[in-house]
Amino acid sequence: MVGQRFVQLLDQHPWFEVTAIAASAGSAGKTYVESVQNRWKLDTPIPEAVKNIVVQDASKVEEVAAGVDFVFCAVDMPKKEIQALEEAYAKTGTPVVSNNSAHRWTADVPMVIPEINPEHLEVIEAQRKRLGTTTGFIAVKPNCSIQSYVPALHALRDFKPTTVVASTYQAISGAGKNFTDWPDMLDNVIPYIGGEEEKSEQEPLRIWGSVENGEVVKASAPLITTQCIRVPVTDGHLATVFVNFENKPSKEEILARWSEYKGRPQELGLPSAPKQFITYFEEENRPQTKLDRDIEKGMGVSAGRLREDSLYDFKFVGLSHNTLRGAAGGAVLIAELLKAEGYIQPK
Repeated sequence: MVGQRFVQLLDQHPWFEVTAIAASAGSAGKTYVESVQNRWKLDTPIPEAVKNIVVQDASKVEEVAAGVDFVFCAVDMPKKEIQALEEAYAKTGTPVVSNNSAHRWTADVPMVIPEINPEHLEVIEAQRKRLGTTTGFIAVKPNCSIQSYVPALHALRDFKPTTVVASTYQAISGAGKNFTDWPDMLDNVIPYIGGEEEKSEQEPLRIWGSVENGEVVKASAPLITTQCIRVPVTDGHLATVFVNFENKPSKEEILARWSEYKGRPQELGLPSAPKQFITYFEEENRPQTKLDRDIEKGMGVSAGRLREDSLYDFKFVGLSHNTLRGAAGGAVLIAELLKAEGYIQPK
């Protein structure tokens, strides 16, 4: 599903053009339209520009890399195999922008939310030395679920959040499914998503970390605990968040930070960047997944129900689109940032 989102988002993109599509050997040799026949899961048609591209074997790295300036990677393989595949492409001098989790904790690989930690791109220089390349590298996007609450917390970092409790209510597309694939999800909630809680608690600390001696060193605070739950919606991850601060802000200060927050993508005017990164809803019953996941073409995040709490300083609700901001769209935005900052160049 993420691969299909990439194809959809890159159709008519002002900077990038899909010139090659690669997959497993079983799909190689077919046209793209043949390879996804009866498996296209999006509500827009397959773009005409890619229908007749002949799918290549992704394991033939030199062959695929020769036809592209950089690679988006979203594959379903064992972690070690993904790590090896992405490094093989990087060693050909081809940048890799990855949606996979395999390299999220590789010390010299930046894991980036472009509005939050663009300075982590500095670590690419050390990574290139390790891989023995002057132009290739790997950059990754973080887990989709954390985009529903990390941006809102990041805008408040100068008040020093100390403890965070977050519960995420995650769409079935996060598992690559729709209701046709997964009828058991109709009228159902599953209170467990394998590996998701560890990612949701630890990945924000890496995003808030610092680059030291060619490595990303994760932050020590805040302490985050989460529960991640699968709910019967198509797209959109919603989070309920409780937070304590070392320096407790007022509600007005929080709302001002959210309203005013801009990052590097907004400064640069990147094509996929939302004009308003964080949108706050005053209505008591917003944000709603179905109504608000597509805000800013699915690249904005939203918040609501901010109020003081009896146990914590504040609580609020956050929402993000998991396959746009949280997956393919977030990776496209990373690629735009990398191009704008000179890391991706035409070969």
